[in-house]
Amino acid sequence: MKRRLIFGLVTALLALNLGLGAWIYCSSARAAGQKDSVYSNLELFTYVLEKVRADYVDGTNLTYHDLVCAALKGMIGSLDPHSEFMTADDYLQLQDDTEGEFGGLGLVVSMKDHYITVVAPMEDTPGFRAGILSGDRILKINGRGTARMPLTDAVKDLRGNPGTSVTVTIQRPATGVEKDYTLTRAVIKMDMVKDINGSNQFPLGPDKIGYIRITQFGDKTGEELETALRKLQARGMKALILDLRWNPGGLLDQAVAVCQKFLPRGQLIVSTEGRNPGQDSIRRADGRGDELHGEPMVVLVNLGSASAAEIVTGCLQDLHRAVVLGEKTFGKGSVQSIFPLDDGSALKLTTAKYYTPSHRIINERGITPDIPVPMTDQEESALILKREPGGLASLDPAERARVEAIQDVQLNRAEDLLKGMLLYSQLATPEKVAAK
Repeated sequence: MKRRLIFGLVTALLALNLGLGAWIYCSSARAAGQKDSVYSNLELFTYVLEKVRADYVDGTNLTYHDLVCAALKGMIGSLDPHSEFMTADDYLQLQDDTEGEFGGLGLVVSMKDHYITVVAPMEDTPGFRAGILSGDRILKINGRGTARMPLTDAVKDLRGNPGTSVTVTIQRPATGVEKDYTLTRAVIKMDMVKDINGSNQFPLGPDKIGYIRITQFGDKTGEELETALRKLQARGMKALILDLRWNPGGLLDQAVAVCQKFLPRGQLIVSTEGRNPGQDSIRRADGRGDELHGEPMVVLVNLGSASAAEIVTGCLQDLHRAVVLGEKTFGKGSVQSIFPLDDGSALKLTTAKYYTPSHRIINERGITPDIPVPMTDQEESALILKREPGGLASLDPAERARVEAIQDVQLNRAEDLLKGMLLYSQLATPEKVAAK
């Protein structure tokens, strides 16, 4: 009898424990379901919206549209540095950027490590002439801190009518030094392909090593590159340096157009992969084949090489078509799709990522050069000054002599490398090997 009583008590306790566990599990499941339930969360959003409208001390003039737009900006901005909700004015500004000229400083910026960061200063622009470098952080714009400023607001504040001024506070992470720059906005318009002297003559030295600098991937980059290659080949070019330093990127189509000039027809150049299969794509070379016929190439890159410049670099590196020399690139390798909305606003959403032919991801990782050759801030500043039209002429004789004496160590290494490759190819021709 006693044993039956004990057995019954244990059984009841086990049943109670099982029931309690099931209740706890179901409760937690319901709670988890509520966290991802559209209806319960819309109810939460509506409650907060109404509370702000009713009780916020300075909310007399707040509208539902203002609050919803602000909420959307915060929601999309929390995803990654490149996705954003654009108001109607923001969307019109984006259309102006892609379809025409605009007034600004020529600073391509992005969000990096929670700072508004300069990806690259565009050549022949106020930011470039001031000596602002890739990686510099913009701490203030006209005295207003950027710590919690959305990237779109920062871009809007940097731009304006040509001839107007703006003051930016720059911090250089390498030194920690902060400096104010008061710059005058200008119309941003530039050539995409340049020679060693910043023009479009494309001379060739005695070593027959050509040099082409692509400053950005715009509508006509592929055409301008074709013209440059023809000029160099007509002069007997035997090797090429392709300079993508401080190239902030641009159009994917133009990155493909550049790559296919050095690759066989049908070769994979870049692929995109997204959560939605409709975002997946493969881009292959469809040109006339390698226009250099296998002649050796070096691609120069640095922190200011981003986006389309990284696609070209990663492609040519993966396929062993070029040696990459310089410093690690920026790491901007994602695809943003634009979804226009009924009220004139738009959603810019990261929908896919770029992959090199070997399926390396570019985003947040960048491209590591085959031959790392770092440059100091002083060397970079001197090179930027030399590239700027009239930059050296603006200096006093002593300062000019100092800047002229600073070498472009990355370009020098690239030239030495190509000289060695050309010499080796001459020594190792089939005829000479057979003669031995």
